[in-house]
Amino acid sequence: MGDINLFSINGEVSQLSPSSFQLERKLQILIEKNMSTFFGVTFLQSEFSITNGRIDSLGIDENYCPVIFEYKRSQNENVINQGLFYLDWLMDHKAEFKLLTIEKLGMEIANKIDWSIPCVICIANDFTKFDEHAVNQMQKNIKLIKYKKFGNDLILFEQINSPSVKPVVESNEAEIAIKKTVDKTFTEQLEGTSNELREIYYSIRDYILSLGDDVSENQLKLYTAFKKIRNIVCVEVRQKNILLYLRLNLDNYLEEQKAGIIRDVRNIGHWGTGDLEITLKSADEFEQIKYLIDQSYNEN
Repeated sequence: MGDINLFSINGEVSQLSPSSFQLERKLQILIEKNMSTFFGVTFLQSEFSITNGRIDSLGIDENYCPVIFEYKRSQNENVINQGLFYLDWLMDHKAEFKLLTIEKLGMEIANKIDWSIPCVICIANDFTKFDEHAVNQMQKNIKLIKYKKFGNDLILFEQINSPSVKPVVESNEAEIAIKKTVDKTFTEQLEGTSNELREIYYSIRDYILSLGDDVSENQLKLYTAFKKIRNIVCVEVRQKNILLYLRLNLDNYLEEQKAGIIRDVRNIGHWGTGDLEITLKSADEFEQIKYLIDQSYNEN
């Protein structure tokens, strides 16, 4: 964050100097109270006891994937290895996470838990180059987020890595999923569509990932979510079209809605997140709506 300079322009212009929390517990409390606003994650529990340790914060994200938060309290603390240990524990104790979700959010949400892309978010005032290298080698969904505090009223978060990981689907889970639902997985939908639509999807994918190093691809069972800290675009592939769901304020795109370019799906069930739906059937249509993808990237 060395290149970020923040100034107060209230009266005499002055530069604000970044600082950190003297007690990391204060940072943890702030994030837990505002987890949905900061990261699109619903808070479940603080200091969750497990074998040989405690998970700092537990939540479930907008794609219904479990999320572990760990806070680096000292320069020498190996928060990444801790997070990896807790992630492995969670994957071996799914029933305990589901029980917690039932207790906090109810059975309906608990039944939607998606174990494809569980996530660890490590938050610290700073990370070393070795931290980032280690995470890249692990090929796990571990996100490193630096924060800076400015005075008493401002906090800045920066995600410094973009993990690219394949969904975790065990064979028995896949078999159960097929028996429980007629919905094809995202991979099956992609393989079953036409060559033309498959090429359009890869063009969409490449374009979104090219928007910035802060964009990551999370391939879930039924759709793919492209996200910064929160989802910016969710994609479903069908036999005859591709559906995009963007996190944008529909009130700012009334002309597009009248022209039939977008559809309001605030009250219509769909996979993924986003109130603005776009249906694509050709490469030309994709070219015409790129500016909306740009807006979703810029506004989120």
